[in-house]
Amino acid sequence: MGAADSTAARGGADGRRRTQNASMADVARVAGVSSQTVSRVSNGFPGVNEETRQRVLAAMKELGYRPNSAARALKRGEFRTIGVITFTLSTTGNVRTLEAIATSAAQEGYSVTLLPVAVPTQDEVRGAFSRLGELAVDAVIVIMEVHLLDSASLSLPPHVKIVVADSDAGDRYAVVDTDQAGGTRDAVQHLLGLGHRTVWHLAGPEASFAAQRRTDGWRRTLEEAGRMPPPLVRGDWSAESGYRAGLHLAEQADCTAVFAANDQMALGLLRALHERGRKVPQDVSVIGFDDIPESGSFLPPLTTVHQDFAEVGRRCVESALRQVRQGEAERGTTLVPTRLVVRDSTAPGPG
Repeated sequence: MGAADSTAARGGADGRRRTQNASMADVARVAGVSSQTVSRVSNGFPGVNEETRQRVLAAMKELGYRPNSAARALKRGEFRTIGVITFTLSTTGNVRTLEAIATSAAQEGYSVTLLPVAVPTQDEVRGAFSRLGELAVDAVIVIMEVHLLDSASLSLPPHVKIVVADSDAGDRYAVVDTDQAGGTRDAVQHLLGLGHRTVWHLAGPEASFAAQRRTDGWRRTLEEAGRMPPPLVRGDWSAESGYRAGLHLAEQADCTAVFAANDQMALGLLRALHERGRKVPQDVSVIGFDDIPESGSFLPPLTTVHQDFAEVGRRCVESALRQVRQGEAERGTTLVPTRLVVRDSTAPGPG
């Protein structure tokens, strides 16, 4: 090997070593700026003109520089990451809430670490928080649809900044939820206002907090109007369970109006009524809850209660970051309003 080849080999090795160990000072030297400017660019802070920013980015690429996020986090005392614990991603509400949380967090410069928990028990939740601690998060949002926080058997770590979505835990944690009672009241009153003598209810699963709130609201609204609540019919949020319940409801001659606890069950209900020759809305009016994107394309288009999942997610992130920045926990419940969307599946009662 000649001298030039030997020098090139050493230079190549040195170049690789320099690329692997490039520091902020190396980037600053190549870009002709201060280390503070490199820091501002790598952290995405404003106040750096575009030409300088591009020069710094080019130097980072040339040297193979990667900001040490862990070191920055330790220095700042924050990781710019929000952990999310959820027990199921099979429901429309949970998926859309998670999507909204991720979008809102990104707008604030935070990432999201998702940790699904298979079984909502004390041990599983404790283990989830332990794993999130190892992954280094600044706050945790718990999407907890089931009745778990209501019981004394579960407690969340007191030192962690926590926001709970969709649960009855407002006296101990910060809770963000849809106004379940208000949305249900609007739905039932809409049907009573159309002249229906009473309203049947296709409820969600017993373990669900949201389902319980909607059932309570349905019963209370009827009783306040002096109407006797019919026997409760229960599903599991799925269209198939709505179909099975619909076959039963179609046989009830005095059933002229049904409030379904979500749009998916309402979809199955519509199919069952159609198969049994009960016309919607001429014979039976149907109203849902959620206002999923497809609800306007049901046959007929579904009257439903609109939930603002984007606002729920935004407020969850807002509360989490407020706790992080202020250094203290929040408590109490924030309710996000609903609105009734009237379409073609509801009409005046027969006769």
